[in-house]
Amino acid sequence: MAEGHQFNNITLGGRGGTNTGQMKIYSEGILWRRQGGGKLIEVDKDDIMGVTWMKVPRTNQLGVQIKDGLFYKFTGFRDQDVASLTTFFQNTFGITVQEKQLSVTGRNWGEVDLNGNMLAFMVSSKQAFELSLADVAQTQLQGKNDVILEFHVDDTTGANEKDSLMEISFHIPNSNTQFIGDENHPPAQVFRDQIMSMADVGVGGEDAVVTFEGIAILTPRGRYSVELHLSFLRLQGQANDFKIQYSSVVRLFLLPKSNQPHTFVIISLDPPIRKGQTLYPHIVMQFETDLVVQSELSMGEDLYNTKYKDKLEMSYKGFIHEIFTTILRGLSGAKVTKPGKFRSCQDGYAVKSSLKAEDGILYPLEKSLFFLPKPPTLILHEEIDYVEFERHAAGGSNMHYFDLLVRLKSDTEHLFRNIQRNEYHNLYGFISSKGLKIMNIGDAQAPGGMAKVLETDDDDAVDPHLERIKNEAGGGDESDEEDEDFVLDKDDGGSPTDDSGGDDSDASQSGDDEKEKPAKKEPKKDLSSKASTSKKKSKDADEDGKKKKPKKKKDPNAPKRALSGFMFFSQMERENLKKTNPGISFTDVGRVLGEKWKKMSAEEKEPYEAKARADKIRYKDEISGYNKNPQPMNVDSGNESDSS
Repeated sequence: MAEGHQFNNITLGGRGGTNTGQMKIYSEGILWRRQGGGKLIEVDKDDIMGVTWMKVPRTNQLGVQIKDGLFYKFTGFRDQDVASLTTFFQNTFGITVQEKQLSVTGRNWGEVDLNGNMLAFMVSSKQAFELSLADVAQTQLQGKNDVILEFHVDDTTGANEKDSLMEISFHIPNSNTQFIGDENHPPAQVFRDQIMSMADVGVGGEDAVVTFEGIAILTPRGRYSVELHLSFLRLQGQANDFKIQYSSVVRLFLLPKSNQPHTFVIISLDPPIRKGQTLYPHIVMQFETDLVVQSELSMGEDLYNTKYKDKLEMSYKGFIHEIFTTILRGLSGAKVTKPGKFRSCQDGYAVKSSLKAEDGILYPLEKSLFFLPKPPTLILHEEIDYVEFERHAAGGSNMHYFDLLVRLKSDTEHLFRNIQRNEYHNLYGFISSKGLKIMNIGDAQAPGGMAKVLETDDDDAVDPHLERIKNEAGGGDESDEEDEDFVLDKDDGGSPTDDSGGDDSDASQSGDDEKEKPAKKEPKKDLSSKASTSKKKSKDADEDGKKKKPKKKKDPNAPKRALSGFMFFSQMERENLKKTNPGISFTDVGRVLGEKWKKMSAEEKEPYEAKARADKIRYKDEISGYNKNPQPMNVDSGNESDSS
């Protein structure tokens, strides 16, 4: 590749575990993105201090050291990638790649190599292991020859791995020639002093830069005192205490709530924090929008001038959510996402909806959808396979709402329910502008479909979902044949029953009879009372002595109607689908089967269509013989309805 190299399945290692993602090495630097979204690492070419190669079991590891002391380890390169990337780094960045060798002897004695904030333990000039001194929280001198390094207790560490490194002990004998001491300062003391100077540990490093008291956090729920330190933030509550390294902060979100005096500030983490057996990838904070505060940063002037002068100010005054986000962004380096171009009918940034029986609000952002507050669900646009506007219940109070189904490329689905109908145009237009695939786009744009119904502001207008179903039905003509494209998940709130169908028919018949005998017409009623009204009219007709045409009862001995190819396919696949998806609902079974049937080619459908043709011939033969020799049946009364 002339512009750069791109690799899949590259693993980023660290104390928080390992993550797999995609890596791009190009003329501007290095970019690594976690697979499935989340952590993003960008390294500018001017910030790269050194690059190393190391042969590890079954693959190769690329080490990248940058100016601020961080050291990244990327694993998963092939042998042929080593030569091409070595040439690329030399020609593009002017960096000579160093080769390291891994010690596999298992010996635990050797030498210590301190380079920047990295500590490498060398055995016979080969590296046994490597530690980042930025993770060191404290050092202790035990006796005269042992030095213990304690690492930060990061609550995000261990979310991906069950075990994480907490401390390590080094034994430095008095005969050591690398760290030369004297009677008052033995070699172990000299080693500890060098570690402390490079790791920048001590009492001063533990002081908070700024503290925000009594902040309401919705997940994990409670009120916390939020301390922002130089390298981590701490949440201190009455029952819980969390310590989070800034390296785990992926992104910040600043999202105002519509028509409410509160603003969400969300801290997205990778890896997430753990509370018991529950993982929290997003910390959802809620601030009072109009609360004005003044904050002073507790930071040395020298440190401020050398590292934070371009990122922070020594004092702030303004709205609390803006000050908190600004300081946290300056300390952590994370980017801040704010609402984009979407506006609701009330000129807000979100729409009300519900997810998994939890009421909340859905923020359509420029590159993602974010549902808050519980469960906080972030969906990147690039992860979406398609979206679908649908309704799972028609009639009653539900006729004023619609649902939004979001299906991911990983086959995961999120159904946002009960979105107000007047938000349809804004939401549909925004999703269309982002180039996302909309499954029922034809229905939404049809002249007589949902879009036309939604043009009215009348809450008592016809339900848009019912209108769409009527348009799809093609005028209401019925057929004795099964519909091959019938999909069960087009849930229209229930198909008409035999009784309701008979009532509608009787109502039309009574209208014909009224030509002979005029009757006073009843005023129109809403859809929900239609069935009861027709039943009442039928009863009145009986009381007045009007004759009703008796209906024949369906003969149980009559041949069964022919099945369609889709019905044969459903019979074959339904049980397999239930086994692979335990607990799947009846509606979802029909929807999944319908999607599979639509995606099948004509050749794949042919075996089932052949069965349907044979079954149709069977039915014609049987019904012909049945009509010639009808079987007698028991008739209880003359009021039975014909289910056909």
